[in-house]
Amino acid sequence: MEYQVIIPAAGQGKRMRAGKNKLFLYLNGEPIISHTLKVFLEDAKCSRIILVIQPDDEVFFKNLIRTFEDRGKIQIVFGGTERQYSVFNGLEAVNDCNVILVHDGARPFIRQSVIHQLAVAAHEKGAAIAAVPVKDTIKKVQEFQVIETIERTSLWQIQTPQAFRFSLLWEAHHQAQQQSFLGTDEASLVERLNHPVHIVMADYDNIKLTTPEDLYIAEAIFKNRSRVQ
Repeated sequence: MEYQVIIPAAGQGKRMRAGKNKLFLYLNGEPIISHTLKVFLEDAKCSRIILVIQPDDEVFFKNLIRTFEDRGKIQIVFGGTERQYSVFNGLEAVNDCNVILVHDGARPFIRQSVIHQLAVAAHEKGAAIAAVPVKDTIKKVQEFQVIETIERTSLWQIQTPQAFRFSLLWEAHHQAQQQSFLGTDEASLVERLNHPVHIVMADYDNIKLTTPEDLYIAEAIFKNRSRVQ
């Protein structure tokens, strides 16, 4: 199933405490965003990558894109003040597309097998998101006091990519815009349309690099994958 993907890469990454866009940080000898882009550049089913950036980062990204053989597959779009607005700007750049994916630039370990399952599920069902079951005990806390232990068997940790029929995600974003609603992810916007969102099992390697500690985990994932290959 052919698809296009929007990759928001316009965040500041304040929790990484890097003093710059965290996607510029090096991981296994390359910027984090390079690893993420290569997953989609090397996928024949991905027809187009819409990379959403901040104007201040344009020179870096253009220089990076020049290093890729299949760079014509990538289109740069400028982002907004919130991730949701950046994704919408990406949607406006889409053309002739049935299935659209949204994937975090800071998730370099997504597997193509999961991407393909998501694209098929979105085509057939309208909306599908990558996720894994929650492993830890989850407690509701107020003012550092436990209020409730939440039963976890029905809890899932949501990742990206999130995949949708383009028309569905377009409608969800427009409704959110009209009602001044700011969601936590694309699926939350689609849920407001009362459209079911299906889960595709991903894996625990598909982490989002958010804090300095995540970089240690990422290096370990690279080493483990190298041994397996």
